[in-house]
Amino acid sequence: MNPLQPKVAIVILNFNGRKFMEQFLPAVVSSAEGIAEVVIADNASTDDSIAFLDQQFPSLRLIRFKKNGGFAKGYNDALALVDADYYVLLNSDVEVSPGWIQPVIRLLESDPGIAACQPKLKAYHDKKLFEYAGAAGGWIDGYGYPFARGRIFDTLEEDQGQYDQAAPIFWASGAAMFVRASVYHEMKGFDEFFFAHQEEIDLCWRMHLAGYRIYSCPESVVYHVGGGTLPHGNTLKTYLNFRNNLIMLYKNWPWTIKWWKLPFRMALDGVSAWKGLLAGQGGYFKAVIRAHLAFVKWVILQQGASVFPQHKGGVPEGVYPGNLVWQYFVRKRRIFREIVKPRGL
Repeated sequence: MNPLQPKVAIVILNFNGRKFMEQFLPAVVSSAEGIAEVVIADNASTDDSIAFLDQQFPSLRLIRFKKNGGFAKGYNDALALVDADYYVLLNSDVEVSPGWIQPVIRLLESDPGIAACQPKLKAYHDKKLFEYAGAAGGWIDGYGYPFARGRIFDTLEEDQGQYDQAAPIFWASGAAMFVRASVYHEMKGFDEFFFAHQEEIDLCWRMHLAGYRIYSCPESVVYHVGGGTLPHGNTLKTYLNFRNNLIMLYKNWPWTIKWWKLPFRMALDGVSAWKGLLAGQGGYFKAVIRAHLAFVKWVILQQGASVFPQHKGGVPEGVYPGNLVWQYFVRKRRIFREIVKPRGL
């Protein structure tokens, strides 16, 4: 590795992902040769992941944890042990393409104000489509609903090159997130209370407030299976998404906004919960109610333990000021560019 090159570490957090590592790790290792170190952080797997790594990839660095602390704590603990200028947080269920690392590192090197980037995320099982977990870069609406260029709620666009320009975004997907190591630690990493889901959006929001920028780099392309740990529709996934979203909004919105928007958001969540119940999804209904109760408990008892923004002067990019629910469900606008006009993108 050229000593003048920045030090890059690809860190894969594994939990019972032996099948995915067997399928996707060889290409990751091959693509990283001479460019990046590959590190596996094992979150107390109970399958044969460790035996597989010992046999097939004995030269890779392996960090083992005795307890599964989730995505947030797992990465915080792992990255505290990894010396690099840039971390690449990569899900085990991601297929990389040749040359996927260099374009993102070049973009990060071009501007020290860019704290994190993501490649273009496409669907592994239908490679013409964008993928749910980040598509061509994450945005957020004025009421705290995350969406992405190429993905609005459950609607996935076909990739026709419409988002092929590098662009500022609100959040970079945790499925394939390049992050400047110094800024990651400056922000105190992920909020471990989140356990999993939306912790990367919270981290990116805190980076924005500290004056940094987040970018999408579509010159780099990866393919994400998705739902590898918690499949879509899982009630724990529903619970964590609703709970963590409310906590994130409470943490990062100023009081001038959250005093009225948080109750409104909770009311919209309630509508979604009742709609689910009437459709026969009792588990979904219970998960949303549990999430709201957990959020109220967090506000009363737990907030001091969470990672709050270190600075609040920055102005986030990638924010649609309107209401995504209204646009999608009432006005039937299902495509990103029907909601967010192309100018400046």
